[in-house]
Amino acid sequence: MLKNQSFRFAVAPMMDWTDRHCRAFHRALSARALLYTEMVTANAVIFGDRERLLGYSPQKHPVAVQLGGSDPEALAKAATICADWGYDEINLNVGCPSDRVQGGNFGACLMRDPALVAACVAAMKAAVRIPVTVKCRLGVDEQDPEAALDALADAVLAAGADGLIVHARKAWLQGLSPKENRDIPPLDYDRVHRLKARLPGVPVSLNGGLTTLEAAQAQLAYVDGVMLGRAAYQQPELLLRVDSLFFGANDPHPDAFAAIAAFEPYIAAHLETGGRLHDITRHMLGLFPGRPGARAYRRHLAIEGVKADAGLDVLRTAVNEIRRAEERRSLVA
Repeated sequence: MLKNQSFRFAVAPMMDWTDRHCRAFHRALSARALLYTEMVTANAVIFGDRERLLGYSPQKHPVAVQLGGSDPEALAKAATICADWGYDEINLNVGCPSDRVQGGNFGACLMRDPALVAACVAAMKAAVRIPVTVKCRLGVDEQDPEAALDALADAVLAAGADGLIVHARKAWLQGLSPKENRDIPPLDYDRVHRLKARLPGVPVSLNGGLTTLEAAQAQLAYVDGVMLGRAAYQQPELLLRVDSLFFGANDPHPDAFAAIAAFEPYIAAHLETGGRLHDITRHMLGLFPGRPGARAYRRHLAIEGVKADAGLDVLRTAVNEIRRAEERRSLVA
C-alpha cells in the first residue's frame, strides 16, 4: 500500500492543462503536493515522443503519471517506461468520459468491466516496484453506485492496487459531454466515505467539487487524501498554503510574488532552449484573483505573452501591474 504522505493532497490530472510547465509552476507554489501528468495513453508512451510526454525536471517530485488504456500488456510496458523515467506512482484512468477515450475502450467505460481493470493493474504491478493506483468514478450510466464502486474497488485491490482515487460523481457516457460530466452528475461524498469505512486499510482519496483548501481539509476526517482539479488550476495561489495546512511543513514562499521570482530561472531555461513564454504563462493567468490590477495582469500576458519574442520582461511587466495597483490603493487608503 501507499506509504507516500503526499497522497494527502494532490492536483488532479487534467487534459491540456497539467503539462510539464504547469507542474513546474505548481511545484513553485507547493513543495509537497502530489502532481499528476495529463492522461497519457499506453501506446503513446511506448511509441511516441517520450521526452515531450514524460519529461520533467527533478525538482518536480513527488510526481505521478496517469496512463490510459485497457490492454494489460501495453500498460505493463508503458508502466515500466514511466518507472524508468523516475515517476513516483502510476495511476490508471478509469474515470474519463470523453468519446475519444470510450472509442479506445478505456477511461470511465471500464467501470463496466472490473475484471479487465484488475488484469491491467495486475500486469502493471508485476512490471514495476512503484505504487499503482486507480482513479475512477462512482459508476457510469445506469449502474448502481453502491454495487459498481465496490465491484471495481474489490477487483483492483485483489489485483494489488495500492490506492484508490474516487471522483465522487457518476459519469453519464450517453447524453452528457465531458464538460457536463464535470458538473451535472450530483456529487456524493458519502458514497466515498462508505467505501473508505469498508476498506479501513486501503488508501482512499476523494476528488470532485472541492473548491477551497478548507473544504478539502474537512474531508480528511473521512478519507486519506484529497485531490483538487480546476480550483487548483484556475486559482493557483491556493497552493501556497498546502504545505502548512496538509503536511505541517513550512510553505515554500510567503506570496505569489516570491513564488514567481523563484520560478523565473525555470522560465529563463525554457526560453533559452527555444521555448515560448506563453507555453508557461498560460498556466499563470489565474494568479491574483480579485486583486487590484489582476485584469491588467491577465491582459498583458494574453496580448504580449503570446508573441514569438516574448521574454521574462513581459511577465515582470504584468506582475508590476499588480504591484502598482496595490501601491495606488494603499496611497488612497
